[in-house]
Amino acid sequence: MSNASPSRLRLLLLSGLVGLPLFCLAAKEFSMPKVQPAASYPNHDYHSKEKVTVALDPYDNADKANIFVVHYHDLDLLPVLLIVNNDGDQPVELSRMKAELVTGDGDKLTPATEDDVYRRVSHPTSSGARLPLPFPTKRVKGGVNNKQFTEIDTAQFKAKAVEPLSSQAGFLFFDVSDIKNPLRGARFYLTGVRDSSGNDLMYFEVPLGNSGSANPH
Repeated sequence: MSNASPSRLRLLLLSGLVGLPLFCLAAKEFSMPKVQPAASYPNHDYHSKEKVTVALDPYDNADKANIFVVHYHDLDLLPVLLIVNNDGDQPVELSRMKAELVTGDGDKLTPATEDDVYRRVSHPTSSGARLPLPFPTKRVKGGVNNKQFTEIDTAQFKAKAVEPLSSQAGFLFFDVSDIKNPLRGARFYLTGVRDSSGNDLMYFEVPLGNSGSANPH
């Protein structure tokens, strides 16, 4: 039995190397990042009276966004991690909270709904065109496959309250289509946060000038 020729061996090796990234992509699954105390993030606002801290961590670069299965940047969606810390002795209600990102140019952005994100992923615009993958993927909601669906569902900030001495975290997704440098000079506002008696807390305002170094120190 003759040995395989060197050219055939090189072809087999090349095929394996090409297929490896696709296999890794197929195996990749989303996992929420480890959350630090809100006050340890550069972009935060602390209310000493209520002992509540709100922090923002934009996932605006490729290294940080690598945790995601979906390439949100290509779809003009900006993921921003929201962390709410309650160091008080009473619960804090979030069911009526409203978030708004105001860019340096005055554009007012509200977070995309979960269905908005599903639609963007399943029907990307020409600027976010996706190439079909060479392996089967199960579609569970329109053009969204199972891993994408799980990621979008898991990543969203959905907390309705923060218990005493605890925190809640999740991602907000902002549509930044046609907006250059959405974080430059931007400010984030959070209203509708209430104490255990149903009274509104003063609004939270988080400048995002430190977004380039958004990892906690």
